[in-house]
Amino acid sequence: MSRINRTLTVESVVADQLKPQGAYPRFNIGDTVDVHYRIIEGDKERIQVFQGVYIADRGRGINRMITVRRIVANEGVERIFPLHSPRIAKIEVVRHADARRAKLFYLRDRFGKSRRLRDQRRGLKHVEPATASEHESAP
Repeated sequence: MSRINRTLTVESVVADQLKPQGAYPRFNIGDTVDVHYRIIEGDKERIQVFQGVYIADRGRGINRMITVRRIVANEGVERIFPLHSPRIAKIEVVRHADARRAKLFYLRDRFGKSRRLRDQRRGLKHVEPATASEHESAP
């Protein structure tokens, strides 16, 4: 069996396991998210909510993983969730934030107020450069 046929076979098997495009709301790096994860204990099943900052993602297709970080008792806790896992019941975006990087691993070294990310609604402070006409009209 050639390499191309093998790849097509694997992709066709995996295609029905992928969650549809609109299964989750749109979220970006830096957002605070609630991940509702199904926990199975014996014959009982419950949903546990893990709220934290979405700091990284990796992989593509069925292998896509997201990393969510939160602080519990002054200790950082990170969980890596397979995005297409049937154990994830839903993901909710609690807060959108502005991030200028693709991965926010620098948050691991920070604590206190320096760990906070800027809210996207407030936006980045951007100062427009003054134009020549503004300089001429100023006394």
